[in-house]
Amino acid sequence: MTLNWTAFTPGTALAGGVLIGLAAALLVLLGGRIAGISGILGGLLRRVPGERAWRAAFIGGLLVSPWVYAAVQGPMVLQIDASWPTLIAAGLIVGVGTRYGAGCTSGHGVCGLSRLSWRSAVATASFMAAGFVTVFVARHLL
Repeated sequence: MTLNWTAFTPGTALAGGVLIGLAAALLVLLGGRIAGISGILGGLLRRVPGERAWRAAFIGGLLVSPWVYAAVQGPMVLQIDASWPTLIAAGLIVGVGTRYGAGCTSGHGVCGLSRLSWRSAVATASFMAAGFVTVFVARHLL
């Protein structure tokens, strides 16, 4: 295994992690809400009264942030090695998983673990194990 030093960006990764943690902490401290994307988007789609503005702002920030990054750092080079049908199927499988798991990776992994939730620890361990197995099968067995 080798490390691609040109793609190794610990500074931006650290900054991103700090921003995610700060956003999650502020949302729970100031609004009493968990920063789980599936729950935020689900509440936006269900049209919960009095909840639309902050949910729309949160999702809007997620959608606008790549353009802000590109304006500051320059355009990003993206390489996606999967076909559209594969991406759509993967998205649907993740969506089903978030329903069965009562939350997504951000809700359980970032917010649940920071609250020492046992359920979130089990869910995050399951996400990680499934990812490890998928990569192993895709790279070494297929």
